[in-house]
Amino acid sequence: MADKVRIDKYLWSIRIFKSRTLATDACKEGKIKLHEENAKPSTMVTIGDVIDVVKDGFKLKYKVVQLIEKRVSPILAKPCYEDLTPEDEINKYKSWFIGKGGPERRERGAGRPTKRDRREIDDFKDYYEGED
Repeated sequence: MADKVRIDKYLWSIRIFKSRTLATDACKEGKIKLHEENAKPSTMVTIGDVIDVVKDGFKLKYKVVQLIEKRVSPILAKPCYEDLTPEDEINKYKSWFIGKGGPERRERGAGRPTKRDRREIDDFKDYYEGED
């Protein structure tokens, strides 16, 4: 097993990001910090490193416990990192996540929405999101 792994590959393999491209983009945008400094996608992590991640406006913190290079199931990924995210940030995430519905459904046989339908749906969502 390697003693160092690229940070973008590590964040993807422990399922912090859905794709390696998203992890790479987050690094390039300065949303990933290693040792309090912005990390490039090619930055190498070792066991014991603390990674700060800004994702969807939430500040998450993880400690590297074990290095892996390949994406594994969430059950196998869990022992590879320690979640050091502050309690208030976890509560903020949970309160944001509560009430999020499942995927939207269309009537069977209705087909894909047209461009006009899509605009109406977006306008409807924007109207109700602004009421909070």
